Amino acid sequence: MIIAKYRRRELISNYIILIIFALIAVLPLVVLVFNSLKPDAEFGFNPLGPPSEIRFANFSEAWVLGEYANVFFNSIKLVIGSVLLCLSVSLAAGFSLAKLNPKGSSVVAIYLLVGISIPAQLYIVPLFLLWKELYLLNTHTGLILIYSALNAPFSTFLIRSYMIRLPDELFDAAKLDGANTFQLFFRVALPLSWPVILTAGLIIGLAVWNEFLFALTFISDEGFKPIATMLFAFQWRFENNFALQSASAIMMVAPIAILFMIFQRRFISGLTSGGLKE
Repeated sequence: MIIAKYRRRELISNYIILIIFALIAVLPLVVLVFNSLKPDAEFGFNPLGPPSEIRFANFSEAWVLGEYANVFFNSIKLVIGSVLLCLSVSLAAGFSLAKLNPKGSSVVAIYLLVGISIPAQLYIVPLFLLWKELYLLNTHTGLILIYSALNAPFSTFLIRSYMIRLPDELFDAAKLDGANTFQLFFRVALPLSWPVILTAGLIIGLAVWNEFLFALTFISDEGFKPIATMLFAFQWRFENNFALQSASAIMMVAPIAILFMIFQRRFISGLTSGGLKE
């Protein structure tokens, strides 16, 4: 009985802490949603509470004034291109490190950890000069290459950790049936790795969608800017209209939030499976 009471008290304290953290995370989003539906005049006397009058026109005005049709297209192009390129490289590299065991694979794994830990701001200046010489400034191709390189170390490490857990017996049986390396990769490894592929794709897509520094530095043409930099420009243009700013921020967050809610179970499954002890 004493142990049971102690456990209940411990659970209660844990729940209180979790509720506090949940409120810290959720309350700003709730306020943002409230503000996106308010008339701008209401901010002076009701900056945090629910709107007295719901105004959906804020979203349509922000969409038109911010030219979000073109901005969304730019961001979607960057996300799709970066996810496809980065996953192609990371899947091949992860499979090689996990199942082919090439010489120096442990060194490559350490290099991946180093690549994850190095801040990208260290090489933004030489990369800018290089991209200028290669005529890749103000191009989506240049940003896609950068985003793929930035996210490749983590996605490769995650995919490698997942594929190590795939049963070696399946690959041995395929080899006995005459399968070559490409067939092992495409017919055995890939069909079994969909959870981690989806997880890595969501992580890469989220990172590209929210990336600000490289997009601001390497894209100066307004017609090529993605949503993160356009949101910054929008807030600067309409710094006194908090309703339009809030509506603009909601439109930026909504697509990623919806995707995460749809694929939440597979995302967590792939992330935890890749993190299990090898």
